[in-house]
Amino acid sequence: MNRILVVLGLVVLLVVGVFSCERIDAGHVGVKVNLYGSGKGVSDVTECTGLVFYNPMSTKIYEFPTYIQHKEYKKSDEGDNSFIVNSKDGSEFSVSPIMNYSVQRDKVPAIFAKYRRSLPEIEEGFLKTAVYDAFRLAANKYTADGLISNREVFEVEVRRILVSQLEKEGFILNQFTSNLIYPDSFKKAINAKNNAVQSALMAENKVKQAEAEAKIKVATANGNAEALLANARAEAESNRLRQQTLTPMLIQQQWIEKWKGNVPTTQLGSGTSVLYGLK
Repeated sequence: MNRILVVLGLVVLLVVGVFSCERIDAGHVGVKVNLYGSGKGVSDVTECTGLVFYNPMSTKIYEFPTYIQHKEYKKSDEGDNSFIVNSKDGSEFSVSPIMNYSVQRDKVPAIFAKYRRSLPEIEEGFLKTAVYDAFRLAANKYTADGLISNREVFEVEVRRILVSQLEKEGFILNQFTSNLIYPDSFKKAINAKNNAVQSALMAENKVKQAEAEAKIKVATANGNAEALLANARAEAESNRLRQQTLTPMLIQQQWIEKWKGNVPTTQLGSGTSVLYGLK
């Protein structure tokens, strides 16, 4: 009986060892890979979600996610994955692209057959190279000034090149941001230009302000002069009218009205006075 139990146990272990199963999660594609024999390579069968039975001694299952993936090629504490690309005139631009992408379900076996890597490894290999090449090819069409002036057009060109490279390999580009950084020399030149423009505007405003103040002073002076002239004209007109009304009879009348009846005398000394006769 003991021998029978041992044999049964060995049979169970053999069956378990020869045949295993793995659950392919939703949003993934399972790829069955033959490790030995004439059928070595990627199986023609693309497994979907559910249980997959296989022989772990001669077969291996890889899972590829088909939902949208997020990848950032930037500088971090773990390392620097950003790129340096050159424009047509040799100026260096730094880029830290961010991308969202996904894998076409029906292309998963072909992708694994070609690269023999998991998706994170492909991100650091083929995808990184494709992103860099897209920036390199697009940047080489512009001078530094042209690239800065036509940044939107440049980024559209980068995306077009990248989409073309990824689609034929079974990848879908969902979203892409370049995070283009200008060279320090151009940053300084742009700042200097902005400062010059601001200074010119300030100087122009000061000139306009001075002109406005001068015009105000001229207008004030003209107004004062016209006011004085008007007063002088009024005074002259008043005097003219007054001269026209002052007749000899009127003057004698006014003199008489102001006389108090006193006769003018001259003191000759010793109390003697001389009286002048009036005619």
